[in-house]
Amino acid sequence: MRAGIIVEVTSEDRSRLELIVGDRNTPQKHAARARVILATAEGCGTLEIIRRSGLSKPVVWRWQERFMQEGVDGLLRDKTRPPGKSPLPAETVKRVVDLTLAPPPGERTHWTGRGMAKAAGVSLRSVQRIWAAHGLAPHRVQTFKLSKDPRFFEKFTDVVGLYVDPPAHAVVLSMDEKSQIQALDRTQPGLPMKQGRAGTMTHDYKRHGTTTLFAALDVLEGKVIHRCMQRHRHQEFIRFLNAIEADVPAGKVVHVILDNYGAHKHPKVMQWLGRHPRFTFHFTPTSCSWINAVESFFATLTKRRLKRGVFRSITDLQAAINRYLAEHNENPKPFVWKADPSRVLAAIERGKQALESIH
Repeated sequence: MRAGIIVEVTSEDRSRLELIVGDRNTPQKHAARARVILATAEGCGTLEIIRRSGLSKPVVWRWQERFMQEGVDGLLRDKTRPPGKSPLPAETVKRVVDLTLAPPPGERTHWTGRGMAKAAGVSLRSVQRIWAAHGLAPHRVQTFKLSKDPRFFEKFTDVVGLYVDPPAHAVVLSMDEKSQIQALDRTQPGLPMKQGRAGTMTHDYKRHGTTTLFAALDVLEGKVIHRCMQRHRHQEFIRFLNAIEADVPAGKVVHVILDNYGAHKHPKVMQWLGRHPRFTFHFTPTSCSWINAVESFFATLTKRRLKRGVFRSITDLQAAINRYLAEHNENPKPFVWKADPSRVLAAIERGKQALESIH
């Protein structure tokens, strides 16, 4: 031990040090320092402590001295070090933020990191740190659409009411069609994923036609009634309604949630509705496809089955969709509306006020 250093380990200190060493969640640097002090308390010399801990002699002496001055707490604290570079002045940070919030010069649509670094006279990394600290992301943009439906509140509460409190002895179906699903085949076979390399597929493709998926999601059970058809006119829509009529048990009232697509309101569809009194249509507000529960199912279908699929014919595509839906219906999950309707309405009102203030 270096001259002038006296290490006295009490029973309480020893218990804390052993706890630090034995805890699997302890940072290794703290455990190594604790071992140095425990070995010192056992009477080990400096060379033996170096052999046990794997630390150099100056480091062993440093932590012995720190323990002598501050105890166990001193082993768990790292001394602060001055930064290698002085932080940017507050004026520079403010200038970067102000420039980011303003339109970029010229015909550019948004700021880039290098463009901002050049304009502000700082490094790219400094710009990235400032943007991260202030929650700025000029390269990102979020889409939105506020409904202008004059009956928005009435339709919104009607549809959400079916999700939150569905009628007794009734079936609630969220229905829509996913049109123009392309049967895409790749021009060359891709390579599978392996360690250190992502899977590959060609950027170009061969088209083998399209199909339209009609789907009705049972909100209470989570099952999906579906049919694949070539087109999505009112004729096909009526055929799908007939399929639902045959599938839903007799005596059950059927509430159907639909968007405002023209085929859903065709006169012949309305005539069909008049001949089937147990069916009731509930139309979503205009520009509010997000309120239709089946849209989330379509998104999952696209992501998990269609996006990377390789289909050599329309028949191949339809068979793949049918297999996916059969697998889905084996273990369905009910749709649960989780958003607070009052908060949704308040957010929409804030959006309208923000648009009115800007324009």
